[in-house]
Amino acid sequence: MTQRYPERERAPMFSQPWLIRKAGAARRLRLYCFCYAGGNAISYLPWQEQLGPDIEVCAIQLPGRGTRMREAPYHAMPPLIAEIMQVVLHENKLPFAFFGHSLGGLMAYELTRQLAKNRLPLPQHLFVSGTDAPQYRSPSKNLHLLPDDELIQSLRNYNGTPAEILDNRDLMDFLLPTIRADFALAETYQYQAGPPLTVPITVLAGQYDDHVSMQEVQGWREETVGECDIRWFNGDHFFINSEQRAVLDCILGKLRPQFCHQSDHAAIGERKPDIVFANGGS
Repeated sequence: MTQRYPERERAPMFSQPWLIRKAGAARRLRLYCFCYAGGNAISYLPWQEQLGPDIEVCAIQLPGRGTRMREAPYHAMPPLIAEIMQVVLHENKLPFAFFGHSLGGLMAYELTRQLAKNRLPLPQHLFVSGTDAPQYRSPSKNLHLLPDDELIQSLRNYNGTPAEILDNRDLMDFLLPTIRADFALAETYQYQAGPPLTVPITVLAGQYDDHVSMQEVQGWREETVGECDIRWFNGDHFFINSEQRAVLDCILGKLRPQFCHQSDHAAIGERKPDIVFANGGS
């Protein structure tokens, strides 16, 4: 039986609200970025300058936030992935990669699976950050069902939302429906076993992230027959903020060889990101 989802008010399928990016010269590769629960796509815009002109940072803006605040957020993963897939396919044929943090990592992974299932163009690389391997996800905490006060306290524990926002009850009353919907996306997600991907995967994780474990991170190796590189960073669940330069260096290191000549590598410099490899100790 085909599951039916309620009708929603939504933006036109291929309208600008789905994709947040900065105008620039001709790019060589597009990096689609997916946010964590409650996140806003504009948080990825500062990455554009640091990743350079060859890579187009193209952040996915979900309904229920930013200029899409009046639109109802999604509560289930399948219809959301189906719609984002059409948005991505409508873009030009520029090579692309996916980056997602936390909920965004799960979305990027499921989108890659759907593209593979339909024999459509695949990302050249999949970056999953602060995200459990899907088959080893911890039991749901049902945060999306918590009373408002308890949900706000849970957000404090993630250390990703400024205290002045969490302390502003009028603002939180406005934001909580979208945050609940995002948590529902993750907490009602059901992993379905299938063929492993052929796409290379880089897994990024924080050493002090209480929301993932070593086993859950290592489980990503089972999701691809390609390379799976696991990188550990100094930080908690939101190490992508505190260790942003190291994270971007990691992304550059994986993407630049795919479209740059050897002579271009000198432009990257000799930066050594503060990264701990899973098999290399601390």
